Amino acid sequence: MTIRSQEEIVTRVWALRANRWDIFGFREEVLVEALDLDHARLVLTPRHPAEWIQRVDHEAYARDYLRFAIGKIIDHRGNSASRSVDKLGELAWLLGRDDIVAAMDHAGYPMYGAPKVKAFADRFDWPFLDDLDGDDQQSLARMAEGQQCDPRGCEQGCAD
Repeated sequence: MTIRSQEEIVTRVWALRANRWDIFGFREEVLVEALDLDHARLVLTPRHPAEWIQRVDHEAYARDYLRFAIGKIIDHRGNSASRSVDKLGELAWLLGRDDIVAAMDHAGYPMYGAPKVKAFADRFDWPFLDDLDGDDQQSLARMAEGQQCDPRGCEQGCAD
């Protein structure tokens, strides 16, 4: 997969900052790791770790992060799930998949962002439910449809 140019990434970081689309810096974190050192220096701020590391294989990172995001949804981790949705959206943009960004933007955010994460997985044609056992598969499928995880009621707090 082709990633965006260094200049496009720097421009995106500045746009995120200017428009306050990334208050906690989760999206920016994905982007800064895609920059080479010369371009990273243009955007590094004190909020970044002291040691900058460049990530090379963004597709592998996106696949791994998808599994992480699914775990956060299944575990009903609101803040972590929200961060995961932001990062997956930025990874889709970084990988040049504007169609996935649009699909994620179009999907609602109920149930810890499960519909957005499903849109991400489906558009990449990556597994969404395959790595889960039966109960978790059913729960995640329901959540991706915007329903609570268990039709009898959720003990962990999700609701229709």
